[in-house]
Amino acid sequence: MESASLLNNKQEESTSPSSFTHGVLLSTSVAVAGSFCYGCAMSYTSPAQSKIMEELGLSLADYSLFTSLMTLGGMITAALSGKIAALIGRRQTMWISDVCCLFGWLAVAFAHDIMLLNIGRLFLGFGVGLISYVVPVYIAEITPKTFRGGFTFTNQLLQCLGISLMFFTGNFFHWRTLALLSAIPCAVQLIGLFFIPESPRWLAMYGRDQELEVTLTRLRGEHFDVLEEAAEIRETVEISRKESQSGVKDLFHMRNVQPLIIGLGLMLMQQFCGSAAISAYAASIFDKAGFPINIGTTILAAVLVPQSIVVILTVDRWGRRPLLMMSSIGVCICSFLIGLSYYLQKPGEFQTICSVLLIVGIIGHVSFFCIGLGGLPWVIMSEIFPVNVKVTAGSLVTVSSWFFSWVIIYSFNFMMQWSASGTYFIFSGVSLVTIVFIWILVPETKGRTLEEIQASLVRFS
Repeated sequence: MESASLLNNKQEESTSPSSFTHGVLLSTSVAVAGSFCYGCAMSYTSPAQSKIMEELGLSLADYSLFTSLMTLGGMITAALSGKIAALIGRRQTMWISDVCCLFGWLAVAFAHDIMLLNIGRLFLGFGVGLISYVVPVYIAEITPKTFRGGFTFTNQLLQCLGISLMFFTGNFFHWRTLALLSAIPCAVQLIGLFFIPESPRWLAMYGRDQELEVTLTRLRGEHFDVLEEAAEIRETVEISRKESQSGVKDLFHMRNVQPLIIGLGLMLMQQFCGSAAISAYAASIFDKAGFPINIGTTILAAVLVPQSIVVILTVDRWGRRPLLMMSSIGVCICSFLIGLSYYLQKPGEFQTICSVLLIVGIIGHVSFFCIGLGGLPWVIMSEIFPVNVKVTAGSLVTVSSWFFSWVIIYSFNFMMQWSASGTYFIFSGVSLVTIVFIWILVPETKGRTLEEIQASLVRFS
């Protein structure tokens, strides 16, 4: 491919920025404000569970439905997220998501019956369903390849920060106050969107060449020669436009089989390892094991963000595959420890041992999940699909992720009633399968342009 050969010539320095600019930093910061809102929405139901059920008279089945409605709403908008982002742009899509999230949080905060509560949760799902697709894609399209992995992983960092905020502040604030606090990052992003550029690749798709070059200059710096990168982007988009007459037909073309298997497989295993259940029901998990809820959730809040920062600093040094392997192995072991803590639990016996196994298992599970399985599947998803099928493939993979998440979140309370230990032994088994899947199928994408990655997958197919 011509773009790949250009990277090897004497002009490599001009096409591969050695540092990131204020424009990239600002644009990424605004984009991941939506990820922060996503994290708050994911874990809001953990500290709020007991009070909402008590004040509104909800049964366990009612609360499971309320919790899972966000994933159902996300699944609906995820089906349209790629088309919406391609039609109106990445920036406008984030704006729509903010409106949905703001309405959702306000509806939850002022709900006095289950209907308004569920409507609010559903609209939160509509908003974060768009966020889950457009944020990693937008960041991947505005950052230089040297820093793409680390910047894209900030999506996961801000999700972890939102989860931590809910775990920690949930010990002190009423559930209505928590909902109002969670609306703040949506408002911040809504304002910030007026100050960031559109994705260069989206501008190229619509032939807006002058805006493309202005945007690249804004993102790469005044002294950076953007003409070569702009030409490369236009060339890639033009080739994809000629090839893409039917998105669905192209998606199932033989050359896209491996990216599709990788995308769907990673999303399946990301959700079925059970991490979403910990985010949504951490308080009840600790309570069921007889561990102090305040202590458990505070410890979780304290470890989430630092370990995510470590990942951002290492993801472009260690690569995607090593981090995914480390993450899967850790989640497998920690899920087994949690299951073992429930299995050994008997009144008056092994209580100290069980408590240690539980807290080590849960903290380890969440930490290992965040260093790889939590964010890297989205990074890889944004890298492996060609532009001509990125819309359709992105929507399919994102819908699948939300569906798998809905299955876990809705069924988790019933699984725990069946067998707490059995539930986590199942999660451990899924993680074991994930290790094998990554080892066999998932490629390394570190330090490669999007075009190089997609060309290598085509050759493999």
